[in-house]
Amino acid sequence: MTVVRDVPKQLFIGGRWQDAESGRTLSVDNPATGEELCRVADASPADGRRAVATAVAAQTAWAATPPRVRSEILRRAYDIIIARTEDLALLMTLEMGKPLTEARAEVAYGAEFFRWFSEEAVRIDGGMTTAPDGRNRLLVTRRPVGPCLLITPWNFPLAMGTRKIGPALAAGCTIVLKPAPQTPLTSLALASILTEAGLPDGVLNIVTTTDAAGVVEPLLRGGQIRKLSFTGSTQVGRILLAQCADTVVRTSMELGGNAPLIVFDDADLDTAVDGTMVAKMRNMGESCCAANRIYVHTSLAEEFATRLASRMAALKVGPGTEAGVHVGPLIDNAGRSKAHDLVRDAVKRGAKVLTGGELPDGPGCFYPPTVLADVPAESAIIDTEIFGPVAAIVTFTEEDEAVAAANDTEFGLAAYLFTQNLDRALRVGERLESGMIGLNTGLVSNPAAPFGGVKQSGLGREGGRVGIDEFLEYKYIAVPTGA
Repeated sequence: MTVVRDVPKQLFIGGRWQDAESGRTLSVDNPATGEELCRVADASPADGRRAVATAVAAQTAWAATPPRVRSEILRRAYDIIIARTEDLALLMTLEMGKPLTEARAEVAYGAEFFRWFSEEAVRIDGGMTTAPDGRNRLLVTRRPVGPCLLITPWNFPLAMGTRKIGPALAAGCTIVLKPAPQTPLTSLALASILTEAGLPDGVLNIVTTTDAAGVVEPLLRGGQIRKLSFTGSTQVGRILLAQCADTVVRTSMELGGNAPLIVFDDADLDTAVDGTMVAKMRNMGESCCAANRIYVHTSLAEEFATRLASRMAALKVGPGTEAGVHVGPLIDNAGRSKAHDLVRDAVKRGAKVLTGGELPDGPGCFYPPTVLADVPAESAIIDTEIFGPVAAIVTFTEEDEAVAAANDTEFGLAAYLFTQNLDRALRVGERLESGMIGLNTGLVSNPAAPFGGVKQSGLGREGGRVGIDEFLEYKYIAVPTGA
């Protein structure tokens, strides 16, 4: 296809497209068919070191670039992304699988990070105060933290890139970006867009590789990277944190989730079902803030489950490029097998399948929207991030019971609750151990809001007014006044 053909397939280092040192390439496959879309450069550790050296060399000049200039580059990139919505949406659908309607929504969402941080670039503040003894002025400035390593996942190929690139560039940091090997094309397209928007050579460098551990570890231990921003699993996040410790690299970690969704007995059932569909089925359930455990009050459980199963069963499954498709393929066969194994385990323990639950025939990594009722608490699906279109319903009777179950996890990224009682909404919202909470809504992601979790779901926040803070550090200058 033209959109695939037009994307550069090489590494992007120092403003130049170049082959991997070894000449190796990696395959980018269409999860709807299993067929290869193209091949892109497969970087070695030496390629990673070259990218970092380039980012380090460009850091001083980029940090000195006026904030308004940085702002206007990001704003031009935003405009280009919006103008190319259809091409970028198709590219994401081909390499990741999501339906075109969702891909278009991601283009709008992802582009907004560039617009948002273009506005934040000119609002980096500092200040001057008088010391309590009156003898000094305390001058505080904010400076870019330095060269950054950004590691993005495959599930939101454009938005995860812009959510990290936007604040880093706005703050005055240079970048080495390592996208997921399953979905590198959107990131490579972003590099072309930023170059077109006027980004100087060397400020953004992109390294695609199948050897993430071999490329990343020496960069984190090498002393030149000053900031790591990672989105991915908690397991990998722990490893990266340990590697960052040697040189005290500053980190932002958006890690795994196990989001509870609670439907209280006073909830509006239409709102609850609508919200659950969004929280569960956005991106085919391949989202770190997807509803993973659905707790429904016993008085509503039967009707809620029936309505949810009816809505899920009506969703059309197929290639994301086809008209009318609601649910595309999962990213790969491993992801599909994981979802199916979790369903089988729950059924074996006594859960009831209301819809779905069977592996389809034919090519592609498809899995049907599935609803499980009466899921036993000991089922693996309760403690495991599903990352697929499977809704697991558990019943409860008391508020304390629901809150305790919701908090009974090492994760704390997102949570959802449905109630028409304001007191309960505020009370439960404060008790839930999550960084983000959807109240009577299944959508919490917004570029203007701080995205991130607590406990083992991560460190730091992305987006909102605080998103740029992750890429800035304070500098204090003592100014004696002779008083």
